[in-house]
Amino acid sequence: MESPFLSILALVAVVLLVVVTGGIGYLTLADWRDRRRQDEEKRTTRSATPKRR
Repeated sequence: MESPFLSILALVAVVLLVVVTGGIGYLTLADWRDRRRQDEEKRTTRSATPKRR
């Protein structure tokens, strides 16, 4: 017979796994978005500055 403690423990483990996976996905997406924004700023800054001779 399955103990209620093991069922609760398994449920908590699954919930934590989902939360951690979601957090990693969010941080990865945020890093990608920030990098993309910085690259775009570099491109616009580089093309806006006059070239020296």
